[in-house]
Amino acid sequence: MKQITIILSIAIGLFAFAKADAQTSKDRDQFEVQVDGLGCPFCAYGLEKKFKEFKGIKDIAIDIETGDFSFSYPSVKVLTMGALLAQVEKSGYTPNLAKITRADGTIQTNKKNEEVAKADLTMTKIHVDGMCGMCKARIEKATVTVGGVANAVWDVDTKLLTVNFDSKLTSETFIEKAAAAVGHDTKGTRATDKSYDNLHACCKYERTN
Repeated sequence: MKQITIILSIAIGLFAFAKADAQTSKDRDQFEVQVDGLGCPFCAYGLEKKFKEFKGIKDIAIDIETGDFSFSYPSVKVLTMGALLAQVEKSGYTPNLAKITRADGTIQTNKKNEEVAKADLTMTKIHVDGMCGMCKARIEKATVTVGGVANAVWDVDTKLLTVNFDSKLTSETFIEKAAAAVGHDTKGTRATDKSYDNLHACCKYERTN
């Protein structure tokens, strides 16, 4: 009887662990990037060490022969495609094709805009706060680099960002988050105080949300 009780306790414990692990995976984004320049275990160690600067990173896997690098990251922290590619470059390597599978099922890639332009595109207008030509350049640069975006144009007067994008690869939410990441509030996403404070004096708009 005692043995049966122990077995049942172990089974229940394993079930609870599996359930908790499944719930955790639903709250994490999955990242895959093909990295050019990995030639040895030391190279892989350097890449992994650099990415561990992102607190909360897990499930790191690196294949030296193919250059395939993957990991998971908390979805609430919203690691952008631009930040992903920049971190690879800071590690001393060249990022090639990259893919992000968000916790909500949205998929983003960094495939070239020319390829995206051949797809059936969705056009939308997003209100993005800003003040000047410097803001325009910053907002457009941040949003056009989102995987799946074909083009993005921000109007200084109307504060509207006109975007054409492949809805299979990204969404308005992630485009808004890209603008917010560089300090510009949108109707749906507020920039962090730190990113807003980093704006040039002439770019500091009046915050309403």
